[in-house]
Amino acid sequence: MLNLDFYMPVRTYFGENAIVKAKGELSVGKHALIVTGKRSAKLCGAYDDVVKMLDELGVAHTLFDKIGENPKLSVCFEGGKAAREAGADFIIGIGGGSPLDAAKAISAFAANETLEQDDIFDAAFADMLPIILLPTTSGTGSEANNYSVLTIDSREVKKTFKHPRSYARAAILDPKYTYTLSYDYTLSTALDAFCHCIESYLSPKSTDISMMFALYGAKKLYNGLNAMKNSPEALANADDDAVKSLRAELMAASFAGGVAINTTGTGFPHPLGYSLTLYSGIPHGKACAAFTGEYIKYNMKNETGASRLYTLARALETTPEEIAHTIPELSGVTLSLDADTRALYVDRVKGAGNYANSPYIISYEEMLDIYSRLFV
Repeated sequence: MLNLDFYMPVRTYFGENAIVKAKGELSVGKHALIVTGKRSAKLCGAYDDVVKMLDELGVAHTLFDKIGENPKLSVCFEGGKAAREAGADFIIGIGGGSPLDAAKAISAFAANETLEQDDIFDAAFADMLPIILLPTTSGTGSEANNYSVLTIDSREVKKTFKHPRSYARAAILDPKYTYTLSYDYTLSTALDAFCHCIESYLSPKSTDISMMFALYGAKKLYNGLNAMKNSPEALANADDDAVKSLRAELMAASFAGGVAINTTGTGFPHPLGYSLTLYSGIPHGKACAAFTGEYIKYNMKNETGASRLYTLARALETTPEEIAHTIPELSGVTLSLDADTRALYVDRVKGAGNYANSPYIISYEEMLDIYSRLFV
């Protein structure tokens, strides 16, 4: 029986100089708060392009460039205050997943002055400022969905904020903004996007539409990852047409993964990976990919999981076993953790809802076992 349930409210502009096509979106208000990190948005040219367009439109703008990796709830709260003080009436997020996720939270805090930090997760409020998002990496797909993964400072845990109005009004995707990314960063973000695709494809919440996007993204990403694996210099010449084509493919695939998880959410590699990122400094994409082999092995024990994995693997012209080997290998995660540390890492994420979002639902004991086998 067909399941065509689907919701995708984000207006998307893709391709070279996409910002020109999206010019009208940047006049949604009179004053923009531009949310970025310290360097990448300026280094890749995206910040300059946005400022130039805003100036042409006569739209005022204020820069808030305090977003770091794994955006902190307290910094987003500060950003909301900065937006109100500047008189901003819309938010522009530029960067990788951290600034894009932060832009969504800042939009909520900006529009709701009485909202306390932790109250954002209740989403019991109506107003948010309009959001425009420009990704400068090909990984999170945050521009396509309403998820905002935030780090709660006081508890050192990650938690997801989402709201019916935390979708971007528009997403502006120009692959040229990824040309300055290093090989390692490109690899990690592509692994994150691949995890989105495979975890969405297996999800019990998946529909024919979400599976179509997940499969589209997974094929492009698996090909791209293998190209990078077999030729680490594949991204060396940013002016090469083949490199530009690969960058465009990765960005399109990342967006597709973001669309897919908008319907389904993610599976257990994501929460298990959060602790590696927060406490061991492993980049998010690599942290998730480290668990993909285990994700495949456990889901092969389930009839539905095995069937979907075989279908996915055939489309990728490979096998589930090869995917289970290739993705963790590309992550390059090699850690040695003692038993107490492994238990701490698991305890911090054991309550996540992602565990139920897969054909095979792992137990707490299985979480510990996975950590014990991977990080002895």
